Amino acid sequence: QVQLVESGGGLAQTGGSLRLSCAASGRTFSRYNMGWFRQAPGKEQEFVAAINWSGSWTYYADSVKGRFTISRDNAKNTVYLQMTSLKPEDTAVYYCAAANVGLRDAAARDEYAYWGQGTHVTVSS
Repeated sequence: QVQLVESGGGLAQTGGSLRLSCAASGRTFSRYNMGWFRQAPGKEQEFVAAINWSGSWTYYADSVKGRFTISRDNAKNTVYLQMTSLKPEDTAVYYCAAANVGLRDAAARDEYAYWGQGTHVTVSS
């Protein structure tokens, strides 16, 4: 089992940057494929990005491709989401998630067994 704690959210201006972190407990973090999701006010939760256990493969939602970068440091049990060129529509609660099996559909919530509590990101126009 793994516990996830997100941090790094806050207020940013349009065009600005933020880096989210997700710290995982446990010694088996490197076995998990990781993902980031977000939920904007009044909207369904949506997929943002995913990374495999080694960091050799990444996948992004079209809405963030070219602006967001997912990465991980297995020595620090942490996955990151670097967000640049932020837009007001990026405002949401961001969640990290862990999957202890191979990802058949990285964008599907059901693939992920463990979730953090979320961190708020607000982008002002």
